[in-house]
Amino acid sequence: MSSQDDLSQEQEQEQEQHGTLIVDQSVSLTISADSLLILDDRRDRKIDRSCCGLLQPKPELNHAISLYNILGAEVTASNLVIAYAQYAAKDDVSVTTVQYPISEKEKKAAETWVQQLLDMAYGKALRGKRLKILINPFGGKGAAASLYQRYAAPVFAAAKCQVDVQSTEYRGHAIEIAENLDIDAYDAVVCCSGDGLPYEVFNGLGKRPDARKALAQTAVALLPCGSGNGLTWNAFGTGSVSIAALAIVKGLRTPLDLVSISQKDSRTLSFLSQSFGIVAECDLGTENIRWMGAQRFTYGFLVRLIRQTIWPCDIAIKVEIGDKERIKEHYAAWTTRPQDLDADTKRFEIAAKSPGLPELKYGTVTDELPQGWEVVSGETMGNFYAGNMAIMSKDTNMFPATLPDDGLMDVVTIDGKVSRGTALSMMNEIPSGRFFDMPDLNLRKASAFRLVPHQKEGYISIDGERIPFEAFQAEVHQALGTILTKSGRFYEAEGPR
Repeated sequence: MSSQDDLSQEQEQEQEQHGTLIVDQSVSLTISADSLLILDDRRDRKIDRSCCGLLQPKPELNHAISLYNILGAEVTASNLVIAYAQYAAKDDVSVTTVQYPISEKEKKAAETWVQQLLDMAYGKALRGKRLKILINPFGGKGAAASLYQRYAAPVFAAAKCQVDVQSTEYRGHAIEIAENLDIDAYDAVVCCSGDGLPYEVFNGLGKRPDARKALAQTAVALLPCGSGNGLTWNAFGTGSVSIAALAIVKGLRTPLDLVSISQKDSRTLSFLSQSFGIVAECDLGTENIRWMGAQRFTYGFLVRLIRQTIWPCDIAIKVEIGDKERIKEHYAAWTTRPQDLDADTKRFEIAAKSPGLPELKYGTVTDELPQGWEVVSGETMGNFYAGNMAIMSKDTNMFPATLPDDGLMDVVTIDGKVSRGTALSMMNEIPSGRFFDMPDLNLRKASAFRLVPHQKEGYISIDGERIPFEAFQAEVHQALGTILTKSGRFYEAEGPR
């Protein structure tokens, strides 16, 4: 072997060690801890600027691409092709590709480099996810199908996800689809809708004979095409369809507490929230102005605030932590605990022994009130809200201490006799993060509660869905469900200060 060959081999080994690949003689591709660094000294660059027939933003000559944004890479017959999500606007990404000619001699090294790139880019996330896409053509402003095709489909295609797209045809259709789903054929169910479709999917999975296994195995995700989109804001911290699609591609399986809601002989599952009073009224009582989008909630709040309406009721809560400082301590301890790497294995072992939904530890709303529950005065109740997630919708980080799988929900009660000024102040403090510490906000960490309305008519909202206006009881089931999140552990919300 000549000295020149020896030098070439040494260079190749050094490049491989540092994650660097030289292509087309003068293009250096280097994989760093969090980025792909491209140094391109060619004068005449040939760049594939088309994806799905659309003109793409032109990549910069020398630039860094976040590994999180890398969607795919492959060596074809004559080229190295890299696809990534490039920011086209502040709240939007589009698929961009770069390609470089590869000789037959360079293919082996390029293929090895591609595997290293994809391993770094995806980390613990599953590549090529198998996605059941459910589109609600009636939700929000009725644009879910076009939003999916324009903003999400190209991202999934570039990431080589396997997609099966189906439109729901009527209310409750997603329940039937999830109940009969081949759970071994899909890694996640992706809802193109508001929070209504995930609510149906969780309940459909919960109706199966193998409910516990189905809920543990099948992740649920949301592309934000509705009014509130709480699941997307909590899991991915965005209201953008394209950015949420990228987050789904890179999403990590995350255990999620689910809440059983019992009314008379019925039992349903809740993943987001249960509300009674002004929040429920703002949500369900503004259906006639759905065209306003998320602004209808603000409008509904202001109208009801002026009226100073109260919603009298009986409330009993199984309080686990009743002090705000202790709640902050609980949050800090939970978020710094070592991650349980065997969490999924343990959940599947439980599912194998007891496949159906968990038994209700505290019975139903028709049973005698369990011992040890705290009875709360509700004669002048202005708002009752139990949150299983931190963020209700954009700019409403109401419960910064909420965690996905600690087995507790945040229960908030606010007296309806507070002044209009105080109520407005509380509303204004939600985006600032100071809502948590306001003195008129009564906050408890709970594992269960019971609420009995005194009035004959009104609204009770479960995940934004209306249920009969009658007594109901809620009970948390720790880590029963599964969602995709960016972190794999937490919500995308700033914790309590």
